[in-house]
Amino acid sequence: MKIVAQIARFVVGAIFIFSGLIKLNDPVGTQIKFEEYFEVFAQDFAFMHDFWMALVPYALYLSVFMCAAEVILGVALLCSFRMKLTTWLLLAIVVFFTFLTFYSAYFNKVTDCGCFGDAIKLKPWTSFGKDIFLLVLILFMLWQRKIFKNTKTGGIVAFAALGSLVLAIYAIMYLPPVDLLAYRVGASIPAQMKVSEPLRYEYVMEKDGKTFEFEQYPSDTTYKYKDMRVLNENAKPKITDYRIWDETGDFTEASFKGKKVFIIVKNTDDFNEAAMPGIRKLTENLKNTGITTWILTSKNADQMNNLRRSQQMSDVPFYFADGTVLKTMARSNPCILVLEDGIVKGKWHYNNTPDKAEVMKRMN
Repeated sequence: MKIVAQIARFVVGAIFIFSGLIKLNDPVGTQIKFEEYFEVFAQDFAFMHDFWMALVPYALYLSVFMCAAEVILGVALLCSFRMKLTTWLLLAIVVFFTFLTFYSAYFNKVTDCGCFGDAIKLKPWTSFGKDIFLLVLILFMLWQRKIFKNTKTGGIVAFAALGSLVLAIYAIMYLPPVDLLAYRVGASIPAQMKVSEPLRYEYVMEKDGKTFEFEQYPSDTTYKYKDMRVLNENAKPKITDYRIWDETGDFTEASFKGKKVFIIVKNTDDFNEAAMPGIRKLTENLKNTGITTWILTSKNADQMNNLRRSQQMSDVPFYFADGTVLKTMARSNPCILVLEDGIVKGKWHYNNTPDKAEVMKRMN
């Protein structure tokens, strides 16, 4: 029992630290997930609609708190720091996440829970199974808690707390240190919109009350179709919802041609208008360089026209994109992306707006 309990301690601690670090690398991504849950709960529990929507402005704070707590408690567990308190707090967090993943899986809501950020994508029932696994291990540790001896490692835990906070603040102020998104620097957007290899399917059929699986659709008409599954999920397109348009038509393919700077203005309340003078200077300096500047937004035309007039940027064309796509492309608002023939060459937070030389340096 002692050996099993110690193994459980290391396994739970390692999973919590890994999960927390991945999400602290991109706390805005976890913020988006919390906002999705709040919006779903506001619809499903209409009698508490105002309560859930009131939490939306605090989603980023909750994101940082929960992600940092995972790392801190994981470190505390590995260091055997105040084991009784640490284990009970871990239990509370796991119960919370177990509820979220069960709700996602059972009701098919927020189907990507973001348990491991964008590093590892888990299906809803897989995420729920992972949380049940952790729940069992933590309950076992609570049952065997008398075998654990507390150590004086508060300094290590405090360092983990400070490091978690620094990482989160840096990611919020200057974009994730390690970009795991489909629109990361070096990624080709058009290539990720295609399958990497021909998709293979498995057909689930039923006959005489029994279930059969075929990789080729059976010619025997006595089989009844039940379901179809993709066998090579990893070959599916990584990007399925990228589209650029304006009131005159579709510009998706045009966005992949030549050298472009995208100024992304998301349709959220956290738009930082104070960053626009620096961005306007960049766009002016890039004129006559062969680099085209576009504004991508999910705001409506009137809002964008007002913004361009107020920022003396009426000569910069704007195009529409889905709000969810823009949230995935950019973790700041506004954000600057540099593309060449659809390949992302650079990405900057508005706090780190590049100059003309930096943009030109990224181009071939």
